[in-house]
Amino acid sequence: VQLVESGGGLVQPGGSLRLSCAASGFTFSSYIMKWYRQAPGKERELVATITSTGGTTNYADSVKGRFTISRDNAKNTVYLQMNMLKPEDTAVYYCYRFPFWGQGTQVTVSS
Repeated sequence: VQLVESGGGLVQPGGSLRLSCAASGFTFSSYIMKWYRQAPGKERELVATITSTGGTTNYADSVKGRFTISRDNAKNTVYLQMNMLKPEDTAVYYCYRFPFWGQGTQVTVSS
């Protein structure tokens, strides 16, 4: 199993980023996928979840209405669209498929 995140970077408050997670080594369309994040000095927290078909999504209260998780099963990729970013969104963002983690991608929100 391999999960490779991309799309992180430095963005100003109020800006947007789209993270991607390219998956391989398993039947992607059969698995729930999740995005987590970990800010410096804090525990890793669940940000968003999407079911195998993409029919159901769930979000942490802190990102509801600003972030959108989606997936393209033909491309074996899960996405996290992040809008209206805030400094408190600064973290390393990880793609997760039980029990495997990606390497993470840094998102920094700062002016």
